[in-house]
Amino acid sequence: TEKKPSPRRNRISVSAEVSLRRLGQNNYRVRVNDLSPEGCRVELVELPRIGEHMLVKLDGLEVLDSEVCWVHGFVAGLRFERAIHPAVFDLLVQRLR
Repeated sequence: TEKKPSPRRNRISVSAEVSLRRLGQNNYRVRVNDLSPEGCRVELVELPRIGEHMLVKLDGLEVLDSEVCWVHGFVAGLRFERAIHPAVFDLLVQRLR
């Protein structure tokens, strides 16, 4: 079964940094361009593989296991293994804006 993209209405435009870690590598900071409870779009310096797992750390939240869904140049879409709870997401959005 094909995965459907998350609804655009849940996606917010942000300009923030998160800590990202590829498995077996060190953490590094990357810019996040948009965020939804199900995932985010990040700017990267190293090209990941589609399907690769990465650990995302948003300030104030636990580490989120994610999977690379798409790569375009040095921008990638990450899907969180577990969606961020709506109330937690709302607080996160307020803090990032």
